[in-house]
Amino acid sequence: MLLSIGYFGLCAALLVVATWRIRLRHPEATVTELFDRLLDDRAVRIAVIVIWWWLGWHFLAGATL
Repeated sequence: MLLSIGYFGLCAALLVVATWRIRLRHPEATVTELFDRLLDDRAVRIAVIVIWWWLGWHFLAGATL
């Protein structure tokens, strides 16, 4: 479980870095424009889906055992 949390933290950190890099290139961009530019990349869209799946699987799904 600790490894999963570490991977989630890594993904969150990478999202922050990607947002920061876009913000440096386009300082006039709004938050909505930043997310639009981030989600233009297919790899980022897949990463967002995987992160949401992981959150749902580990935290939002009910315990079945």
